[in-house]
Amino acid sequence: MQTTQIAPSNLGVTHPLDMLTPQEISAARQLLVEAGLVGATTRFPRLLPVEPTRELLAGYVDGDDDYDRSVLVTLLDTATGEAAEAVVSVTRGEVADYRVLPNGEHPYGQPQYLFEEYERAQQIAKADPRWQAAMRRRGITDTTHTYLSPLAPGFFPYEGETGRRMIRSLTFHRNFEGDNAWAHPVEGLICHIDLTAGTVTRVEDDYAETEPVPVPLQTRHYTPEHVGPARTSLKPLEITQPEGPSFKVEGTHVEWENWKLRVGFNAQDGLVLNQVSFRDGDEDRLVLHRASVPEMVVPYGDISNTRFWISYFDAGEYLLGKNANSLKLGCDCLGVIKYFDAFVADDDGRPVKIPNAVCMHEEDYGILWKHTEFGEAPQVRRSRRLVLSYFATIGNYDYGFFWYFYLDGSIQMEAKATGIVYTGATFPGQPNRHAPEIAPGVIAPVHQHIFCARLDVAIDGDANSVQEQNVRGIPMGPDNPHGNAFTWNRTPLTRELEAVRDANPETGRSWFVINPNRKNYVGEPTGYQLIPMPGPRLMAQEGSSAWKRAQFATHHFWATRYDPAERFPAGDYPNQHAGGGIGEWVQANRSLENEDIVLWHSFGPTHIPRTEDWPVMPVDYSGFWFKPHGFLDENPAMDLPDWSSYQGVPGTDVDDAGCCRH
Repeated sequence: MQTTQIAPSNLGVTHPLDMLTPQEISAARQLLVEAGLVGATTRFPRLLPVEPTRELLAGYVDGDDDYDRSVLVTLLDTATGEAAEAVVSVTRGEVADYRVLPNGEHPYGQPQYLFEEYERAQQIAKADPRWQAAMRRRGITDTTHTYLSPLAPGFFPYEGETGRRMIRSLTFHRNFEGDNAWAHPVEGLICHIDLTAGTVTRVEDDYAETEPVPVPLQTRHYTPEHVGPARTSLKPLEITQPEGPSFKVEGTHVEWENWKLRVGFNAQDGLVLNQVSFRDGDEDRLVLHRASVPEMVVPYGDISNTRFWISYFDAGEYLLGKNANSLKLGCDCLGVIKYFDAFVADDDGRPVKIPNAVCMHEEDYGILWKHTEFGEAPQVRRSRRLVLSYFATIGNYDYGFFWYFYLDGSIQMEAKATGIVYTGATFPGQPNRHAPEIAPGVIAPVHQHIFCARLDVAIDGDANSVQEQNVRGIPMGPDNPHGNAFTWNRTPLTRELEAVRDANPETGRSWFVINPNRKNYVGEPTGYQLIPMPGPRLMAQEGSSAWKRAQFATHHFWATRYDPAERFPAGDYPNQHAGGGIGEWVQANRSLENEDIVLWHSFGPTHIPRTEDWPVMPVDYSGFWFKPHGFLDENPAMDLPDWSSYQGVPGTDVDDAGCCRH
């Protein structure tokens, strides 16, 4: 067995679950260069940490410095379109594994897009005489500032495209530098681009023979210089913590009240939460090995030639984490803020810092519990939550991912969708059942945002089981003589195919993860309850391309046996892939009784755009709860202080980045 050649600490690593460091990213690239696997046309579409094994984590002792750190690297030769995947051990100093990806064979699939390909696609399209002629037909001759949106093409086996690295571009005009291009969609004009060949394979113009839909030219902006003076009616609202925050941070390890966890981040999942535990008396009880939102799909419901093919996978095609915002200059969080920086690899495989990629702070959350007994003073305790969040911008949309930890042992995940709706053009006043008019001549197609959370659960350890709960009424009769009775049923979901389930608000359906080997105060298995906030499932019909590729979105709930290779529910490379992922995994029908289990929960808004969404969209919220249910023997927030007697003096808080000053 090879011994460690480089200690993790020499690469800036202090724990097996630390985020990738710039030293590790640089080392991985250098090892690939030395192995002869990087040439002048080699690019790095994706670079991710290899997750430490369960065995390594179970045996790890603070201060150990002899474990492996490896990186999973996707390589793309932009000259040939050939792709490969390598596992590089940066501590052993070797390329541990290398395989060529069969992206020219069914079911195909392409590596994630490079940032450089966005501008390149635009240059290729603008140079095409067919595109230029289509713009002239619409009366636009100056295309200096015109923007072509680079869009993943989905999977449609067009001749000459299948197995090729393709991208489609829709056109949005700009009247001047800095103009809001989404206000000026060029309807019916599509460029199909072969990125490897550097050519436009097809230009489709739905109005080549007829009068084109006019390009809306009304200027619509949302920045202060265009909106005008800000209102003065809102008075300042200050968030102060005179004695500082209640959390403690050492590296990426966080302690807050009874919670402990490790903050992670990578280019695809974005924010990752590791080793989440809740302190019960003298015991830190494990709840989650790992939690993240590793995929989302945005399928469109428009049948027009311009948009029927759109179904973006914002993590698997574009990389959510790589597109994360730096929160340093904005006031995305209020209060006393702790920021975590992150490092990702750029297109050339070199480290890039995302300053303040993750924000952590505390928030007051109203009343946690209260009771007033007749003749006695009321007892009130306020709720508070720890917030960990990040934002990613993918094209026209911005997505916020917020994890909330509460004093009563509950966890909430909230996704926030905002930004600018994707637009098209129409003859003003023309009805369209798939795309409402949101401004004169501007339409926004119906679409969905379906996120998929991955919860690698560990309720008091790895031996867990899954149950479904439904409430039900009891027919009047001997079991319900007065008609008022109702009850609940818990149904074991013993195998993976049994655990492909959908929410049902009529029965209050929820799902439980229990540890059958540990009992609570009343003799029941300890457990946590996943409570959905359900919306429509994937609206694309079974058999469609979107349905095959986004199978995770066809049901609200899945449970699988833990497999370290099953990290992304649409598969590792959904870009131009015929379909796969979790729908195939569950066909193994593995046992879910007393096993190491992963829950997958699909959720998110179905968006019928409105005029109020223009020109920038207010936040649309979605998410779920993960609550202790029989995990604890009593309310764990009984000992909270009564703040009504607090005599603290209000202070002034300034976060360490100089943001959100009060």
